[in-house]
Amino acid sequence: MHSPHDPYVRVRGAREHNLQDVNVDIPRDTLTVFTGVSGSGKSSLAFGTVYAEAQRRYFESVAPYARRLIHQVGAPAVGEITGLPPAVSLEQRRSAPGARSSVGTVTTLSNSLRMLFSRAGDYPAGAERLDSDAFSPNTAAGACPECHGLGRIHRTDEALLVPDPSLSIRDGAIAAWPGAWQGKNLRDVLDALGYDVDRPWRELDAKDREWILFTEEQPVVTVHPVRDAGRIQRPYQGTYMSARRYVLHTFADTKSRTLRARAERFLTSAPCPVCGGSRLRPEAMAVAFAGRTIAELAALPLSALAEVLADAGAGGDETARVLTGDLLARIGTVTELGLGYLSLDRTAPTLSSGELQRLRLATQLRSGLFGVVYVLDEPSAGLHPADTESLLGVLGRLKEAGNSVFVVEHQMDVVRRADWLVDVGPLAGEHGGRVLHSGPPGGLAKVPESATRRFLFDEGPAPVREPRTPAGWIRLSGVHRHNVRGVDAAFPLGVFTAVTGVSGSGKSTLVGQVLAGAPADREAGEEAGAGELSSCASAAGLDAVDRLVQVDQKPIGRTPRSNLATYTGLFDTVRKLFARTEAARERGYTAGRFSFNVSGGRCETCQGEGFVSVELLFLPSTYAPCPDCHGARYNPETLEVTLRGLTIAQVLDLTVESAASFFADIPAAERALTTLLDVGLGYLRLGQPATELSGGEAQRIKLASELQRTRRGHTLYLLDEPTTGLHPADVEVLMRQLHGLVDARNTVVVVEHDMAVVAGADHVIDLGPGGGDEGGRIVATGTPQEVARAAGSRTAPYLAKALRLP
Repeated sequence: MHSPHDPYVRVRGAREHNLQDVNVDIPRDTLTVFTGVSGSGKSSLAFGTVYAEAQRRYFESVAPYARRLIHQVGAPAVGEITGLPPAVSLEQRRSAPGARSSVGTVTTLSNSLRMLFSRAGDYPAGAERLDSDAFSPNTAAGACPECHGLGRIHRTDEALLVPDPSLSIRDGAIAAWPGAWQGKNLRDVLDALGYDVDRPWRELDAKDREWILFTEEQPVVTVHPVRDAGRIQRPYQGTYMSARRYVLHTFADTKSRTLRARAERFLTSAPCPVCGGSRLRPEAMAVAFAGRTIAELAALPLSALAEVLADAGAGGDETARVLTGDLLARIGTVTELGLGYLSLDRTAPTLSSGELQRLRLATQLRSGLFGVVYVLDEPSAGLHPADTESLLGVLGRLKEAGNSVFVVEHQMDVVRRADWLVDVGPLAGEHGGRVLHSGPPGGLAKVPESATRRFLFDEGPAPVREPRTPAGWIRLSGVHRHNVRGVDAAFPLGVFTAVTGVSGSGKSTLVGQVLAGAPADREAGEEAGAGELSSCASAAGLDAVDRLVQVDQKPIGRTPRSNLATYTGLFDTVRKLFARTEAARERGYTAGRFSFNVSGGRCETCQGEGFVSVELLFLPSTYAPCPDCHGARYNPETLEVTLRGLTIAQVLDLTVESAASFFADIPAAERALTTLLDVGLGYLRLGQPATELSGGEAQRIKLASELQRTRRGHTLYLLDEPTTGLHPADVEVLMRQLHGLVDARNTVVVVEHDMAVVAGADHVIDLGPGGGDEGGRIVATGTPQEVARAAGSRTAPYLAKALRLP
């Protein structure tokens, strides 16, 4: 028995995921870091076991009725955990924020500012005091009725919708309409309504042109489509939608980034004429605090807002002092994490992932909890080394306040600052799941099988690599987007370029939006006869690029039905192999029989999901394995067909590494599996749902899919922080692939914070010097050695350290 005052969290018999009956003791009131290669089991230990058990115990103390309202995780596979306090989880949330989400809503600072205006604002004489909701553009009580609280209105006109009036409707005069079947349907509906779709647009009656483009009517008519050769097309009921209605509907509602960008080409955007862009009703804008409206205060950088509130609170009444004091304390945490340049009204989609994560972290750290375990998932992900310093300061204060801080981390600077280190490995998947070291970080030096050891203590000379010679240049001039203003940038072709800078300096804007958008802008400009690009005055050198591939960290699918095998196309190969087996041919099973997404071969009880929702009296719904297929997703008849002794369900349960051996003699399968192994994803299961994958894993799956393709011509690859979530050993594997692309005469541009990656680049573009208004400029450019010596660059000292320069 352990003493009730035992200072350790003691885990016994942990078997979650790939953990191999792990026993480990972790001291409380420490900064403990969990390390190991991707897929080694460190997150299974920190989140899947320690945090999950703490949450389960807490829920057991909650009344059954209240438990229904809280999302719960299942009980972890562990023998026993003692000495475990309540826990707070700060996992990375990779969902894309909506247009109404802002710095103020993410941090909840907007709530406090609205309360300040409601309770302590200066109202016009005779005006009724407003509730705090009246100061929110996201409520019916506060939103401007003209723009619905968005601050901008989108309009279109005939010149945008019909760029070439010499064309007929059938020939595509209405450029804003969709292509393929949907566009043909709209043309056929117009024809059935009696409009002439074969005359040039400019010859149509003005009244007809107005109705076709702008009507709000949606008439339904019977369409008799023109019969194509060899195809029988029956009449159908078609609904008409005007070009303006289609464009506005697509822009507002589509989840597709491509469709939204296309719709945006046919719209003009302007500040709302009623609210002037403030997003609020006139009654709310008539209230002031410190002589300013709530919109004016929300537009200030947080550091400037803090100064205004400090001055106003000191001279105000008790209510104003209390409310401004609360706001100042909460703003202080955000500015300490280096985000003082952000304003409350800055929309969340314009923030980098590093900025978003630190905003969420700042919100949690203000809670003032004591005696709890904070479990954090790679808090340094997406952070420049300079930003990591301030993060470590905040984590240190959390520990000093009497909390335990457990961090899953790959950044070696964070690992070196830990009080205690738990290293899991040695490798990923079934080759990992063991605790190799639990103790002070220095003790890892005596563990030769640890993949972390080499990077934690490596003090040898940095590898010297001769930079490649550029084959040409892409030159962007006069770039204007977000905080990048009037910048001229040159990207060398045929080499590996790293774009660096502190969070918010404009890296992702320059690479992900401007450089990635330049070829599309060029095509759009040529089509429309426009003379300049949307984000930059000119772009030269793009003619040398045949293809552009942008590999981001967005999910590869939004439902568990999308998985590794379906995304890479491997599942098609596997299903065809099953359909060719003797048992399948005898039964007449086609490849479709082996899909869990369509009826036939799947288990109909769970619709191919593998689990069912169970309704419990007085408890929240929970998910349990399907009682009929027990999670296999297929019906018994389908599972009677085997390929080399395995059912389709068992094949989907193989790891990439195991599957590579299983399908070694099948070229189509081997190519897909080899590329997944090459980017370090051997530990993932073929049927692993897309919803379980991290942003870094999703990005590497996309890269592997691209590497499978037969490449023709010069390709420009753009990657945004490809090493996010990767152990340094996995980074080496990934970099071999990216440098291989360059050796094959392509161009690779990465936005990157990992100085080991930057040190191995041919060319570096450093933005800054700070974030927000203090950034957006090119501070230094050249080889890694040249940038490492650049004065005024916040990247230079960290790059010099990676290069082992004096």
